[in-house]
Amino acid sequence: MLRLFRFPVVVTVLGIAAAGVIGGPSVAGIVAILAVLEISLSFDNAVVNATVLAKMDERWQRIFLTLGVIIAVFGMRLVFPIVVVTLSSHLSPGKVLDLALNHPHEYSLHLTAAHPAIAAFGGIFLMMIFLDFLFEEREITWLGPIERPLAKVGKLDQVSVVIGLVFLIIASTTFAKAHALQVLVSGVAGLATYIGVSSLSALFEGDGDDDADDAEGADADDGDVPHIRVPKSLAQAGLFAFLYLEVLDASFSFDGVVGAFAITDRIFVIALGLGIGACYIRALTVYLVRKGTLGDYVHLEHGAHWAIGSLAVLLFVSIAHKVPEAVTGLIGIGFIGAALISSIARNRRNRDGASSNEAAELTPLPSATAGL
Repeated sequence: MLRLFRFPVVVTVLGIAAAGVIGGPSVAGIVAILAVLEISLSFDNAVVNATVLAKMDERWQRIFLTLGVIIAVFGMRLVFPIVVVTLSSHLSPGKVLDLALNHPHEYSLHLTAAHPAIAAFGGIFLMMIFLDFLFEEREITWLGPIERPLAKVGKLDQVSVVIGLVFLIIASTTFAKAHALQVLVSGVAGLATYIGVSSLSALFEGDGDDDADDAEGADADDGDVPHIRVPKSLAQAGLFAFLYLEVLDASFSFDGVVGAFAITDRIFVIALGLGIGACYIRALTVYLVRKGTLGDYVHLEHGAHWAIGSLAVLLFVSIAHKVPEAVTGLIGIGFIGAALISSIARNRRNRDGASSNEAAELTPLPSATAGL
């Protein structure tokens, strides 16, 4: 399993060394700080990613670790901010690229101005993940007095969408009123993205079993040489799950990219530092899947989703108020840490209960003829 972390370690060594050669020890230090910041803020991202990745086959897991890392580093942390500034500032892509390379301070001002749109898109996407989890009925709960009643509410059709829209309207007409149009448009876009990607993924996952049966039957008639085909719908299911993971990663990384400009305004240094952190988070995600950690510590998934719900709210709050990265990171780590402790305690109780039952079974019953 440790082989999964070889690539992040190699990227870290090469990245920090390159930063030191090009910009000196100070730049190398900034890259290291950004990498640690990204890792500390994204533990909940890794846990939630693992719940999705566990449903994907090993081929898509490898794609998540290879192509997904390229998209995360260059796409979400380098190209996407330029696209956001282009759309929000109504400047040409060439002009924005020139600002990013030659006038980084002005570029950072444009990116900061686009923060309300970024926060609304990412915030509503994350909130929908939290709400759908919260309203789903499950056998094992973590915060039972809260989760069990809400699971019953979840029987109402599209209740999470309704609550998401109501929250978006309230946010855009109260504390985010100064950016109402940006928040509404971006929030609706985030909601539509979530519904579209998750619906398509669920659709093809549902069709996958039927296609697999058809493919197996077709292969049986192909002659003496058996072969295995990957059903088209299964491949599409993997594709849409992969896209879902990429949008999820983007929703987590938006705020980090904007916040990184408080440390440095060099976009390539930001991309390198955050990219190193992203490599570790992706390796951790696959590690959690292959190690079966979510099955061993059943409350981790709950804690991660509560952390996501908190992050979604904080993203909306950050539209009008500055939210320190330390607060965001500590809340996420707090929820996951509490969930881990609860899981360990639950496992210990189950082991103690099993030991007691086993001891009771081994205790000989008194003989019916005793005392005669």
